[in-house]
Amino acid sequence: MFEKILIANRGEIALRIHRACREMGIETVAVHSTADSEAMHVRLADESVCIGPPPSKSSYLNVAAIISAATITGVDAIHPGVGFLSENADFAAMVEEHGFVFIGPKPEHIALMGDKVAAKQAAERFGLPVVPGSEGTVQSADDATQVANRLGYPVLIKATAGGGGRGMKVVRDAGSLPGAMKMAQAEAQASFGNDAVYVEKFLGRPRHIEVQIIADTHGNVIHLGERDCSLQRRHQKLLEEAPSPALNAEQRAVVGARVATAVREMGYSSAGTVEFLYEDGEFYFIEMNTRLQVEHPISEAITDIDIVREQIRVAAGLPLSIAQEDIGFSGHAIECRINAENPWDFRPSPGRVTEYHAPGGLGVRVDSALYAGYRVPPQYDSLIAKLIVSGQTRNECLMRLRRALEEFVIAGVETTIPLHQRLIAENDFINGDYDIHWLETYLGKGS
Repeated sequence: MFEKILIANRGEIALRIHRACREMGIETVAVHSTADSEAMHVRLADESVCIGPPPSKSSYLNVAAIISAATITGVDAIHPGVGFLSENADFAAMVEEHGFVFIGPKPEHIALMGDKVAAKQAAERFGLPVVPGSEGTVQSADDATQVANRLGYPVLIKATAGGGGRGMKVVRDAGSLPGAMKMAQAEAQASFGNDAVYVEKFLGRPRHIEVQIIADTHGNVIHLGERDCSLQRRHQKLLEEAPSPALNAEQRAVVGARVATAVREMGYSSAGTVEFLYEDGEFYFIEMNTRLQVEHPISEAITDIDIVREQIRVAAGLPLSIAQEDIGFSGHAIECRINAENPWDFRPSPGRVTEYHAPGGLGVRVDSALYAGYRVPPQYDSLIAKLIVSGQTRNECLMRLRRALEEFVIAGVETTIPLHQRLIAENDFINGDYDIHWLETYLGKGS
């Protein structure tokens, strides 16, 4: 097992990884920008190294600085967390070239799944159903029009690289396709340095369903059921729940087994998430995230499995500590992403936290690096806390979540807590009757 791990990330996820390491008896090294010198994970780590000024490109994306920090502190491995360099195949390869273990999948699997066209083709090879679309990238508006005519409108133009909804445009008729394609290409080039796009069928009312897997280097693969991530704004998730209200136990077992088989045939190892659109009883593969997910705690809540711990064990060459037949799915869990934003127009709200009180009680977990006096910096993602609530039933979980949101106090910055309070009181959500377009329709009505 590793003796020391460098955490190449910040905020709540860095603290989450630190906690898993401490419980495993592993020392931690925190890297940080000058803006994060007082961050909680920096305070708690055994060692810390400043790797640059606040801009991400000069610190958390500064590969040379991170590798230097790992060398200076003598770590065994590097955990990339989520975002930043976590799905950068070149970084993973460089970590290994410098004699450290990358706590994640092989660079070739990161590269494969980082290209959405190649990932879709791989998914088909390994027996996963995909959304109908172009065979590969489209080079011109004429090419895209031919594909759209074959599929029927509406269609979706999507960047092959990146995620988060950037480089993605819905096209509802032939006349708007050339302009939408130019916009998608420009956005993809600006965001990912790659303007390649492809076309696929736009589904009317799908849900976003993802399956959590963990695989080791000994051929063992387990799935931890599914998460429903359909409550999204501009393709950014706001709230997730597990299991999905739309699936039954038989569907869960079938899709989980199918994903596990595909991942095993791929030769993948580490934690990962296979994402689908689900409509009218059918699953359609859209992508695979080759890293830890922000919403992983709700899978932990219903299975009682520490995903980060397993991820570290796998990277150390150990087999999974549990087999599929030993996994039980118990109760229901919901995660609310708490962002430092205005809850109605989503303007970022950085600043000093003047008061902080986390909710507690049975079935309540808060993953956050906040404390009273902490200054939320403006340079990074606005996620400042995750409220994870579980119960024996979905109704019990909802009642507990309502109570926990009432207890949650974050003063000094605006947060999305009021929005979550309103959303979970809506009948559509209470009944589990929503899809990936529901939230934007709700917000568009001025609710």
